[in-house]
Amino acid sequence: MSARDLLPAILALALLAALPFLGLSGSVLNFLVTTLIIALAGLGWNVLGGFGGQYSFGHAAFFGTGAYATAILQMKLGWNAWGALGAGIGLGALVGLAIGYLSFRAGLRGSYFALVTLAFAEVFRILANAADVTGGAAGLLLPLRPGLATLQFADRKLFYLLVLAFVGVALLISRWLERSRFGAHLIAVRENEEAARALGVDALAVKLRAIALSAAITGAAGGLYVQSFLYLDAGVAYGTWISVEALLAPIVGGIGTAFGPLVGALALQGLGEVTKHLAGGIPGVDLVVFGACLIAVIAFAPQGLLGLRPFRRRCKARGERTVPVGA
Repeated sequence: MSARDLLPAILALALLAALPFLGLSGSVLNFLVTTLIIALAGLGWNVLGGFGGQYSFGHAAFFGTGAYATAILQMKLGWNAWGALGAGIGLGALVGLAIGYLSFRAGLRGSYFALVTLAFAEVFRILANAADVTGGAAGLLLPLRPGLATLQFADRKLFYLLVLAFVGVALLISRWLERSRFGAHLIAVRENEEAARALGVDALAVKLRAIALSAAITGAAGGLYVQSFLYLDAGVAYGTWISVEALLAPIVGGIGTAFGPLVGALALQGLGEVTKHLAGGIPGVDLVVFGACLIAVIAFAPQGLLGLRPFRRRCKARGERTVPVGA
């Protein structure tokens, strides 16, 4: 991967890094932090669903695992927040490997795989709601202790930049997938698994690596979420809301592209906030907007926002692809 490949990601990150220093209010910063966390989860989903073609409806299983591990290790065992976040990312990857091994060894794909991941997320939600270590239905409330070791900052800009750094790493991973041998194998498995096997690609190993990487990124999003809000329960950690938002962002922005999840998350969350403001805070109005956006994208822009003509022409001039091979 050359420096030219990294330039778009660097420019996008530099632009986003400048936003907190434009005099934005605390509520706007909170909105941007939440949007970036959702974008991070979307980038994780995109590794498996976009590049790998293995659509998941249960990425909440990885998000919640990362979130609970980050919270429990700090509250119950006194771990440093950095170590707890790292452990949450690792545990998320292990859960991904376990689910992937059970699913892919059984030959599940398509809607069967999607339903299995949804079932795992629901099982985790029920277990977390009943277990003492997770706080049961009451959930967990992290104590407020501002400091670098606790990943709690009095200045919200610092936490925003921390989340942006994780998004930057995930973006670079996505750009690497677009150019790497592993990414080519992953796309080959997505397009035609049998043909990829005939060419010598170990499809099971490729999919397991993809789901582990996807789960690790999504687990990081969960850990950052709990550090941002300092509260967690089973409905938040393993709820369907994050599974839906994690898959909507890439689909709206451009599935199978490096920047699709980030663009989709910014567009959806921004439109949702504007709609709630104009509608006077009517409950669920943002979900109506999300549904309408999804229908519009599927009907008029199946390649996502990045597949629209102006973006496609600009990327063609640079010799880049904007859509998955099979789109």
